[in-house]
Amino acid sequence: MREAIKEAEAGMRGGRGGPFGCVIVRKGEVIARGNNRVTSTNDPTAHAEVTAIRAACSTLKTFQLADCELYTSCEPCPMCLAAIYWARIPQVFYGNTRADAAAIGFDDDFIYQQIPLPPDQRAIAMKPFLRDESLATFQAWAAKTDKVRY
Repeated sequence: MREAIKEAEAGMRGGRGGPFGCVIVRKGEVIARGNNRVTSTNDPTAHAEVTAIRAACSTLKTFQLADCELYTSCEPCPMCLAAIYWARIPQVFYGNTRADAAAIGFDDDFIYQQIPLPPDQRAIAMKPFLRDESLATFQAWAAKTDKVRY
């Protein structure tokens, strides 16, 4: 966790983004590091956890991190939490809570409230469009014999 906190400090002091850091550990060894780079890269997805997951997957040449642990300086936001689930990381340790983040201007509560709503009730307009045409690709995937499942 101290390494994740150091990443948060380095990223913040280096002007890369907000005060968030993350490390991914495998078999007791740090294999990837990340800090928030949203403002320096103009990438709203460049959160510390996402940058660390990308680095770990690149290092290990895999898209699943099922034998890793993630240490992050703050409770993951909804996007990072989803990325953690997609990466199959079984254990997360966090320092600050999402309430602590909200207290300094990083409030994800609105997103947490939006997720369980049906798409037509969310603040962002979401409307089905060309579903029949879109289904063709899904049908091709279902029939594909050499697909890599994830």
